[in-house]
Amino acid sequence: MTLAEKAALCTGASAWTTTPIERLDIPELLMTDGPHGVRRVPDVNSMGAPSLPATCFPTASALAASWDVALLREMGQALAVEAQAQGVGLLLGPGINMKRSPLCGRNFEYFAEDPLLAGELAAALISGIQSQGVGTSLKHFAANNQETRRFTVNADVDERTLREIYLPAFEIVVKKAQPWSIMCAYNKLNGTFCSEHKQLLIHILKDEWGFEGFVVSDWGAVRDRVAALAGGLDLEMPGPKARRTQEVIDAVHAGQLSEAVLNEAARRILRIVFKVATFPKPSASTFDADAHHALARRIAGETIVLLKNEGLLPLPKDGYIAVIGRSAQAAHIQGGGSSHINPTQVDVPFAEVQALASDAEVVYSQGYPAGLEFDQTLIEAAVQTAQDADVALLYIALPASIESEGYDRTSLDLTSQQVALIKAVCAVQPRTVVILNSGGVVTVDAWFDAPAAVLQAWMMGQAGGGAIADVLFGEVNPSGKLAETYPLRLADTPAYLNFPGDKDQVRYGEGLYIGYRYYDAKALTVRFPFGFGLSYTTFAYSNLRLSSTKFKDSDGL
Repeated sequence: MTLAEKAALCTGASAWTTTPIERLDIPELLMTDGPHGVRRVPDVNSMGAPSLPATCFPTASALAASWDVALLREMGQALAVEAQAQGVGLLLGPGINMKRSPLCGRNFEYFAEDPLLAGELAAALISGIQSQGVGTSLKHFAANNQETRRFTVNADVDERTLREIYLPAFEIVVKKAQPWSIMCAYNKLNGTFCSEHKQLLIHILKDEWGFEGFVVSDWGAVRDRVAALAGGLDLEMPGPKARRTQEVIDAVHAGQLSEAVLNEAARRILRIVFKVATFPKPSASTFDADAHHALARRIAGETIVLLKNEGLLPLPKDGYIAVIGRSAQAAHIQGGGSSHINPTQVDVPFAEVQALASDAEVVYSQGYPAGLEFDQTLIEAAVQTAQDADVALLYIALPASIESEGYDRTSLDLTSQQVALIKAVCAVQPRTVVILNSGGVVTVDAWFDAPAAVLQAWMMGQAGGGAIADVLFGEVNPSGKLAETYPLRLADTPAYLNFPGDKDQVRYGEGLYIGYRYYDAKALTVRFPFGFGLSYTTFAYSNLRLSSTKFKDSDGL
């Protein structure tokens, strides 16, 4: 390869493709967003155009509640089938950044507050995808734990905290699943942009962990192309960027960049380009949308966490059922930003209740508006609907603008209308089930004592409406367990005093103590601990016997 060809290969040809080298029969590699679905934009030169229909699976925060590596591997295989059907060779995901603060706007895309759990789940998902010849891009490396000023903020993290909290999930995935690429983060880490961070990208990732793929920039993350190459970033996206290519050529000629560095970057990219190109492809360029929808429903059912049940669930499939809440008709299936999928179909929760409870009379009331405004008439109508019912199902979803890439949340609370609605409905209908559709933590203390049952139902993708109905009516026994702690209040959270930082600095002052580590160390009472989750099963102990009448403290039972 010529110097110009190698420099071009290390810069994207379009918004979504690598640069092909026709003289050498080197094909392009098509990438697309894909944490929980394939977001394939037909025009490779467009970033924000509508994408092709694809299955919208549950988001990572939901998947983590399943704690099921086999399930994620199966989902990964389905994602790969859809990617191949759309000509995609590499999916940009999953994200495994730690949930340092529940306010992070992108937490719905991340798995857990624990690096071991996040790493094991991501490794399973990646193994499933890559087993079918489609690559992945593990992201965002590293310490990208907020959206506020994400392009410029410097994460000040001590070495021990970095090594024990923020890097282990990435290390687990690299060593267990060898993702074909890793995406660098936008932010600085201890004063150096991650796109230029030699210690991070070369010494730790490639040399220490043995990463064999290529490092790709987050879209637009590169500030200095030559410094990024020298720091271990192999592929800059998006393209085309002829000026960047020329900068690399000029730097080599001037002796500012060793051609050996460029050779290594090109080698890593070519290895994956040809791995994708030579993997046997299916003969059909389609996928079974109905089968994948059924899989999405089964996966979603495994993610639902039963937070409270005073003997109300599961419900009988008859009687008079009041379904209340805007998200019962306008299903809240995913968050905002680059992960947004154009679903092949969407289960409407209200319709799914009607379908499963076919012998019941099912009525609907909106309950709350789409935004933050307060409308008392909607509450009054919901109360009227609920008071004569045998049971009320209250679907609660935050406004769509609250949880998104690009900015962080400012509160963990439901809207004032939603809190008032829950209290008003439960006052006239004690047999009320609250179904929470959120991408992460919400505070519940203002109303938790009122309903008879509460489900955490996440952003569960296009089949979530059916999955919720399956759990409500006992078709599925809820088995989800929380992958993040639910605090009593925002002020109790570990990073409360340090999130999102000041100007372009954020100090990880809590150190190792994020999530359950913090609450345990501080002996703080929480609403729901990490790993919490009920089920419909009842347990009893009987015929207990001791093997001896005396025991030493070192003896087992």
